[in-house]
Amino acid sequence: MGKNKLKKFKEMEEIDFVFQYPWAELQKEGFPMKGRWHSDFFHNDNPIVLELGCGKGEYTVGLAKAFPDRNYIGIDIKGARMWTGAKEARMLSLPNVAFLRTDIELLPWFFESGEVSEIWITFPDPQMKKVRKRLTSTRFMELYRKVMADGGRINLKSDSPFLYTYTRIMAKHNGLEILADTDNLYASEHADDILGIRTFYEQQWLDRGLTIKYLSFLLDRHTPLSEPEVEIEHDTYRSFSRGELQCPELCNPKVTIKHQN
Repeated sequence: MGKNKLKKFKEMEEIDFVFQYPWAELQKEGFPMKGRWHSDFFHNDNPIVLELGCGKGEYTVGLAKAFPDRNYIGIDIKGARMWTGAKEARMLSLPNVAFLRTDIELLPWFFESGEVSEIWITFPDPQMKKVRKRLTSTRFMELYRKVMADGGRINLKSDSPFLYTYTRIMAKHNGLEILADTDNLYASEHADDILGIRTFYEQQWLDRGLTIKYLSFLLDRHTPLSEPEVEIEHDTYRSFSRGELQCPELCNPKVTIKHQN
């Protein structure tokens, strides 16, 4: 491990709004803030919003600055990336920000049922070959239900036509109420709400001619969920360097409906 990473990890340990709990410690003692984020950490009743796979934390910090009446928690397994956002939040003395270093599948260990109001999923791996690893699959929707309030909001931002198409079909297939839906965010009516918050990689993709997709829907606790029986054309451009321009035809991937016997 490089000295720079070790330095970042050391700094992270000294930031009081960064939480890092190894699995062994979590199993032994649990997480003391679970169910008490409002009372013991944020000291208010404002909605708690998670950013899953927050990377460098640009979105977590940007949202916290834009919406001080909400509490934001960036979650990622990569501590060295998270350091960037944590450092900026500390420099700005933002009172409504926290960072949690953990695996997304462990969310129920850190949050009580109903404790989370909203989730942002920003530019995740589309996992085109493995539905169960897709962060917008019904498997993960069931996981989010364990910590979210009934009717909580899910937001997806992605440069992947495949993931956007899949998630859109999944939401409609399960009758989830869609609040916003666009395959070109910055040319849509939704751009004003979040136009000023762009991640480092998002800006690179925009500069290369990629369009950003945005989908937002409500997730209730009671609707039975099932995976849609469809096949979606893969994002072939992802096989090449991220410097390759996105092919226009990939903005509308071919979808094949599987018929069950």
